[in-house]
Amino acid sequence: MSFDGFVPWPADLAHAYRAAGVWPGRTMGSYLWEWAESRGERVAVVDGATRLTYRDLAVRADALAVRLGERGLSRGDTVLVQLPNTWEFVVVTAALLRLGVVPTMMLPPHRDHELTAIGAHVGAKALVVPDSWRGFDHQELAFRVASALPGPASVLVVGDSVVPEAVDVRALLDPAGDVAGRRAWLDAHGPSPSDIAVFLLSGGTTGVPKVISRTHDDYLFNITHSARACAFDADTVYLAVLPAGHNFPLASPGIFGALHAGGRVVFSSSPRPEPVFAAIEAERVTATSAVPAVVLKWVDAAASVKPDLSSLRYVHVGGSMLAPDIAERMARALGCRLQQVYGMAEGLICYTPPDAPDELAFGTQGPPVSPFDELLVVDEDGRPVPPGGEGELLTRGPGTPRGYYGVPEQNKLSFTEDGWFRTGDLVRITPEGYAVVCGRVKDLINRGGEKISAGEVETLIQELPEVAEVAAVPSPDPVYGERVCVFVRFHGGCSLSLAEIARFLTERGLAAFKIPERLEVLTAFPHTAVGKADKKALKVRLAEIDALPRAA
Repeated sequence: MSFDGFVPWPADLAHAYRAAGVWPGRTMGSYLWEWAESRGERVAVVDGATRLTYRDLAVRADALAVRLGERGLSRGDTVLVQLPNTWEFVVVTAALLRLGVVPTMMLPPHRDHELTAIGAHVGAKALVVPDSWRGFDHQELAFRVASALPGPASVLVVGDSVVPEAVDVRALLDPAGDVAGRRAWLDAHGPSPSDIAVFLLSGGTTGVPKVISRTHDDYLFNITHSARACAFDADTVYLAVLPAGHNFPLASPGIFGALHAGGRVVFSSSPRPEPVFAAIEAERVTATSAVPAVVLKWVDAAASVKPDLSSLRYVHVGGSMLAPDIAERMARALGCRLQQVYGMAEGLICYTPPDAPDELAFGTQGPPVSPFDELLVVDEDGRPVPPGGEGELLTRGPGTPRGYYGVPEQNKLSFTEDGWFRTGDLVRITPEGYAVVCGRVKDLINRGGEKISAGEVETLIQELPEVAEVAAVPSPDPVYGERVCVFVRFHGGCSLSLAEIARFLTERGLAAFKIPERLEVLTAFPHTAVGKADKKALKVRLAEIDALPRAA
């Protein structure tokens, strides 16, 4: 099964990865029944009062897969999956993997703008959404998006209030029926290891997120090597607190890493300290993962409420830069080992080892998960820097795709001719081979681990008739690391407030976490030699503004 926009690995490298065993030559869905038969009635997934065994997971996933096939979905089709952290997320994803339909992992905050653009790009045949989530009507959104897509797309809904025009997912995953027959059919008609398994989204500098195609081969590499690096085993109880559609909680090692190791996945509907602490205590959670802003809130809360965190062995922290003293504070306050994570949905994953000495555990982001991962640090001219020097990180390997999906012109910028991915991150490599992240090259704003494209925000604001020029830059923030600040030059006699800009972007369907939270008005913009807004100068201007004494 092939996708026109997919960039494959060179045949010789693919052969070498399979021969070395780093690509297992299996599909993700092929493990479901192996797990079910070897683990019996062990609990695989916990979501509140719902507990699914490994057998429950296999039976329900197969039931949903076959019934989706009867409704017209087949191997090579794509589906937008926009589900919160619930047990249905796991079953839906497993069913699509069994059928060979590619889930495109959207996030619950995404709205018309992102869903429509991504859906059209991947040719989505369906959307899977909750009926509502946190007071927002996702069914209405899904039908609006489906009507805007170039081809017909059905709406599949998880929830208690499914409208008649939608497909009730819970009804389709009912386990009743011919379990053995469904299993045999899916075993015979499923995908191949080289097929695309999952579409992930990347933060980027070119409008809406770019689409990353992860094959069964390379994503299983990601899962198994991450699980090994984090010492996941059958005793692991993993708490998923970040949105499950993110690569971090999904497979690094996350949900699939815990399942692959024979452990248990526990879902939290919120990363707030109260439900997280309650879940850790009730389920004896051993590992979880979050971005620094979230973990700092746990640390602050733990000092006052004194939760029982005695079962917690590891907290994986990644998604944005972390100062060594803050990392040490986190580990001490939570009473567990802290594993720093540096990685990306584009493939490369680094972890500090569970037994790393404090100097490396708190001051670095660790080595890659495999010796097959290659790292190259280069200067502004693309030349390798001296050992230990700082520069942009380039990487390639068995978990790093050779191009974004369906954007050949962008791939010429993001990838070198010989397959190196330009991460846009400034790093240095220690003598031990550990990565230390020093900053970013790319034009991204990192709000608590959510990568926001400055270009996407700017493009939409530029639609406002009052705006003559706009530039989005990161505004330092003690909680989220960065927030979106927009510098704006208005046309003569025009003005807009931050609230008016935010309202416009919301109406245009931009996700809430991307909405600017600061506005600075200029009468003249600094420009580079080629006429672009000089963002370096704007960041200096922002620092100067922040340094001014505040009125009493």
